[in-house]
Amino acid sequence: MERDLYKEYEECILCARKCRVNRYEKTGYCKSGADMRIARAALHMWEEPCISGTKGSGAVFFTGCNMGCVFCQNHMISSGGIGKEVSEGRLAEIFYELADKGANNINLVTGDIYLPGIKTAMKRVKERGFKLPFILNTSSYLNVESIRSLEGLIDIYLPDFKYIRDEDAKRLSNAPGYPKAAKAAVDEMVRQCPECIFDETDNGSILKRGVIVRHLLMPGMLIQAKLIVKYLHDRYGDKVILSLLDQYTPNGRLESFPEINRPVSETEYNSLIRYAQSLGVKGYMQEKGSADDGFIPEFDLSGV
Repeated sequence: MERDLYKEYEECILCARKCRVNRYEKTGYCKSGADMRIARAALHMWEEPCISGTKGSGAVFFTGCNMGCVFCQNHMISSGGIGKEVSEGRLAEIFYELADKGANNINLVTGDIYLPGIKTAMKRVKERGFKLPFILNTSSYLNVESIRSLEGLIDIYLPDFKYIRDEDAKRLSNAPGYPKAAKAAVDEMVRQCPECIFDETDNGSILKRGVIVRHLLMPGMLIQAKLIVKYLHDRYGDKVILSLLDQYTPNGRLESFPEINRPVSETEYNSLIRYAQSLGVKGYMQEKGSADDGFIPEFDLSGV
């Protein structure tokens, strides 16, 4: 990679942490340098129905993460370093390989930290007429300027909205300022994609453009979840789809956080769903039994 190819890496402020590390010389908080690393690229069947359909989402799992969630289920790649270095050219090839397998879309999972290289790969394939929609699957802990730079490249935004209380973001994810950053990020996503557009296909009603905002309900945090649902519904109404997740699974490393070292109860999740329905929220809920580590992919460098 040429030294002057990506100025963004020389004093990195891609995410809301803005650590200003020169990633050509050392890694940032995200544990990543300037070279992209990928842990898996394969069809993924466990996204929202309008993303996966019956054929699957073409998920590319990037190595590293700018968050520090103590409950992370993908810690093997977020902090464990599993992954293989790939060039922009190889990433573009991966997009075509996933398309050839029948993917509905290209799902960039935690690609936030490699946006300069990812944008290069997306531009290359789009210039060649690549038709599948691109998804940014993100924690939302981003500098809003990073989101603005994706206009015209990303078709579907799939952001988390993890916290609305800064103290929880700091304590559980070491992410100071997360609520402010996430609000600004989602605002920009909705500005770019103000309407959800679907395509009726033989493998279901598939989202072609729009924003789906996810919230993972955590044990003992029902009030915060309801505050998030109300905020999102009041601000965006039906412009976004809400996806309320019931797949929280303790990761075996939570001895210092006993308050979240248990699954979410059925009572807690049902209460959140009833509240969302009372507001008139349209979106997705999960079936009982979704909290299972069997849904975590094998990060074995498949497709890389």
